[in-house]
Amino acid sequence: MSEAQDDQFVVFDSVQKSYDGRNLVVKNLNLDIAKGEFLTMLGPSGSGKTTCLMMLAGFETATHGEIKLGGQAINNIPPYKRGIGMVFQNYALFPHMTVGENLAFPLEVRKIGKADREQKVKRALSMVQMDDFMHRRPAQLSGGQQQRIALARALVFEPELVLMDEPLGALDKQLREHMQYEIKHLHEQLGITVVYVTHDQSEALTMSDRVAVFDDGIIQQLATPEELYERPTNSFVAQFIGENNRLMGTVSTIDGDQAVVKLDNGAETSALAVNCGAAGERTLLSIRPERVQLAHEAKQNVTQAKVLELIYLGDHIRCRMDVHGDTNFIAKIPNAPESHRVAVGETIDVGWPADDCRALDVRSA
Repeated sequence: MSEAQDDQFVVFDSVQKSYDGRNLVVKNLNLDIAKGEFLTMLGPSGSGKTTCLMMLAGFETATHGEIKLGGQAINNIPPYKRGIGMVFQNYALFPHMTVGENLAFPLEVRKIGKADREQKVKRALSMVQMDDFMHRRPAQLSGGQQQRIALARALVFEPELVLMDEPLGALDKQLREHMQYEIKHLHEQLGITVVYVTHDQSEALTMSDRVAVFDDGIIQQLATPEELYERPTNSFVAQFIGENNRLMGTVSTIDGDQAVVKLDNGAETSALAVNCGAAGERTLLSIRPERVQLAHEAKQNVTQAKVLELIYLGDHIRCRMDVHGDTNFIAKIPNAPESHRVAVGETIDVGWPADDCRALDVRSA
């Protein structure tokens, strides 16, 4: 396969989906996924991400457009002939079969001989560190163990593409985080292509090579986790990925990529002009809590803030302040000896670098 084809292992070409013939759940989706990539479709409920996954799997049919896998159009190919591994949130294991029989099932469907089946089942169980569970039934396993078996079953026939639909949603927080790393490491070891659906932003940031952020049937931004967090291109992405402070204002001037914004309380602040329109237009300023500087550290956009609440969170202290009339303005203070200490009721100087303050659209303000 050529390098160009590698960059287009999975292709959505002008794909649309409507269930009622009027309203589009997916609107003109164009997306290329490279071979060996871990791509996450992230978004709130109803954003279209799961519908896209189901169309790729073959459980839903595109209303318009074409889906290709390895250069071949698959719109009219049934799911069982697409050679795609699937992992669901509810595991979908056969309760009457043992773990070994569950894993052997997709191999039997593909007419793989008994000796090869046994070898592949053992290899898949070893991948997920479940070698000793071959003869147990799903009901005898914990939720985390069942998820490992579901993952092994998706990998057992060595597919080039694995789809995962909220696979960790039913697990507790600690186990979910552990499984995130396990899946990421398996992806790296096997070199398979993974398309992963979740509404959990931390999961997407932890595991993915790239993340497609969906809202209203459209990809709002497609980028690496770092790019999404550090450089969101609109207010929806800024507010969906991580925590941020929001200040409303009107653009006063724009000079290249720098803007001066007059806030609603009359103060002015400097910001990056990312997606804010022309002078005179309304804008939303987005500032990450960890980029807010206190006291002597503050050099740009310095203003006074009243400390309203302090919450101890171990590695940092969450400081809620009144800044420019916003009483939910948050700063994260590292829990380190050299960190500036503040007290509730105290008035302090705060500020933020202009490059860490993004002037964005106001549609979701």
